[in-house]
Amino acid sequence: MEFPIEIKRHSAAHVMAAAVSRLFPGVKFGVGPAVEFGFYYDVDVGRPLSTEDLAAIEDEMRRIAREDPEFTREEVPIDQAIESFGKLGQTYKVELLNDIKTKGTTKLSEEEQGELDAANPSTVSLYHTGSFVDLCRGPHVARASQIGAYKIIKVAGAYWRGDVNNPQMQRLYGICFETQGELDAHLKMLEEAEKRDHRKLGKELDLFAFSPLVGSGLPMFTPKGATIRRALEDFVWSLMKPHGYERVDIPHMAKTDLYKTSGHWDKFSDDIFHVSSKKTDEQFVLKPMNCPHHTQIYASRPRSYRDLPIRYSEVTKVYRDENTGQLQGLSRVRSITQDDAHVFCTLDQVKDEVKKIYDIIQKFYAKFNMPLDVRLSLSDPSQPQKYLGDAAVWEKSEGILRELLVELGLKFTEQKGEAAFYGPKIDFVAHDAIGREWQLATAQLDFNLPERFELEYTDVDGEKKRPVMLHRAILGAVERFMAILIEHYAGAFPVWLSPEQVRIIPVAERHNEFARALAAEFSVQDISAAADESVESVNKKIRYAEQLKTPYMVVVGDKEIGGADFMVRQYGQKDQFAISKTALIQKLLDQIKNRD
Repeated sequence: MEFPIEIKRHSAAHVMAAAVSRLFPGVKFGVGPAVEFGFYYDVDVGRPLSTEDLAAIEDEMRRIAREDPEFTREEVPIDQAIESFGKLGQTYKVELLNDIKTKGTTKLSEEEQGELDAANPSTVSLYHTGSFVDLCRGPHVARASQIGAYKIIKVAGAYWRGDVNNPQMQRLYGICFETQGELDAHLKMLEEAEKRDHRKLGKELDLFAFSPLVGSGLPMFTPKGATIRRALEDFVWSLMKPHGYERVDIPHMAKTDLYKTSGHWDKFSDDIFHVSSKKTDEQFVLKPMNCPHHTQIYASRPRSYRDLPIRYSEVTKVYRDENTGQLQGLSRVRSITQDDAHVFCTLDQVKDEVKKIYDIIQKFYAKFNMPLDVRLSLSDPSQPQKYLGDAAVWEKSEGILRELLVELGLKFTEQKGEAAFYGPKIDFVAHDAIGREWQLATAQLDFNLPERFELEYTDVDGEKKRPVMLHRAILGAVERFMAILIEHYAGAFPVWLSPEQVRIIPVAERHNEFARALAAEFSVQDISAAADESVESVNKKIRYAEQLKTPYMVVVGDKEIGGADFMVRQYGQKDQFAISKTALIQKLLDQIKNRD
C-alpha cells in the first residue's frame, strides 16, 4: 500500500523520536508534526545537541527502519494516558493531556491538536513503534521502512508551546520525500536558498534593521528598503486604479467591540495586542486586520445599488502578537503591512469583480516572472466550529467561486479546510526562481461580515438588501513579499526596483566633481544615482558596486569629461558597452517606465 507523503512525514517524526529515545534515555518530548517538505520534533535532552548528535540520530533512524517495526494504534482513556505518561516522566505530554481534559482542544495550537484525537475527548489514541509509544491521532504508515527518503537538517531552539516564559526545548528538523532523487533535489534547493537568505542579504544591502529597543518582529526599513517598498506599492496601485479602486485611511487601533462584532475576537483573541486607556474604561486593540474598519466606512452613510461596487484600497499596518520563537526576519513579523482592499457589491457583480482582481494578480506576477498555480480553498464540513455562517451560505459561496474558475478556463485544485473563517477563497501560489512555492495573492468571498455588521444598500425595488464583500490581496504582506523578492532575485533587483540604479565611479580625485554633477543630472530625471568619491582604487570601487548589486556602473575619467561615450558595466555581465549619456538616460527611463 502506498501512503500520502504527509503521512510518511508524520511517521518519520515518530521514527526520529524513537531514535532519540534510544540514544538519550530520559528525553522528554513535546510535539512532532509533519510540516511542509518534512517534519520536526521538540525534544528536551538536558544538553545542546551537536552536529555529531544529529548524524547519530539519523543513523539510528535507519537502524529502526531496517528493523521495520509496525505502527500500531491503541485507544486508551485519557486518565490512563495521563498516568502512563506521568510514570514515563513525559511532563510535556501530561500537560497537553490535562489541557484537553479540562479545556478541550480549542485552546491548543494546530500542532498540539495533531497530538490528540478530539473526536472523543474521554479517550486518546497512542501509536506504538516498536518499544516507543507516542501520543498521536495519526494516521501513520504500516511499518517504519515505509517512511521514504529522509534527512535531519538542523536543530534550533524552541520554547515549549511557543511561550518565552516556558522551558526552552530543541526542535529537530527533518525533510522527507518519496524518493532519494526528490530528497537530493530539495537539498540542492536548500543550499541555494541559504545563499539567498533575505536576512543576510538585507543586512549586506542595507535594506532593513531590527533593534532590541524597538522589539522583536518589528522591522524598520532604511531609505533603500523604503524605496523598494514604495516601488511595489506604486506598481500595485497602477494596476488597481483603472479598475475603480479608491484609497481610504483608517486608524491603527479600535475598540474591542469592533472585533467582537466581526467574529475575529473569538477566533484570534490570543493573537491581538491589547491597549488600555487610563482616561476611560474603554478597551482597545491594535488592529489585527482591516476589514472591520472598512465595513464601518461603508456603513457611515446610506448606500444605493447605484453606488455599487464600492472598492476600498489601503496599504496599512496590522499587528499580531506572534510568539517570539516563530519570528523570522521579514518572513514572520509582528507589524505587518498589508496591501489590502475590500469590494462591496451585489451578488450579480461578484464574478466580474473577481475577474478584475485576477487581471491585477496576473499582470503583477508576470512582471516578476513568477508563475502561478490556482487553488480553491474550501471549508472543512467536519469542523463547522472553525467558520462563521451556516452550511447553506458556505455551499453557495464555494459554488460561485468554483463556477468562476471554470468560466475563466483556469486549471485549479481544491483544498478542504484552507478557507478563511468567514468565507472561501481563491489562492494564487507563486513559484520563485529556485522553485519554491509561496501562497501570496488571494480573492475571498464573504457573506458573513456584511451580515454581522448589518450592512445594507437600497435595491432598485426600494428594498434593503445585504451587499456581498470581497477581500483581496495582491502581494499580501509587504514584509513577507520583500523577503521572498530579495531571495527570488538574490538581491540583484531589476532596474525599476533597485534602490540605487547607477553608480558613478571616478577614476581619480580630480574627476569627483564631474561624477557628482553626473549623479545629480541622473537624479533630476528620477534615476537613483550615487557617485563613489572614496579614495579606493577603481577596481575596489567596482567590486563594492557589485557587492551592492547596482544594475549599472559608469567609470568616468578625462575622456568622459571631454565628451566621449561612457563605458558601462551592467551587473552580472562580463562585457562593458559604450553608450552616450543621453542614450543611457533614455535606456534607464525606459526600463523604469516599463518596470524592467
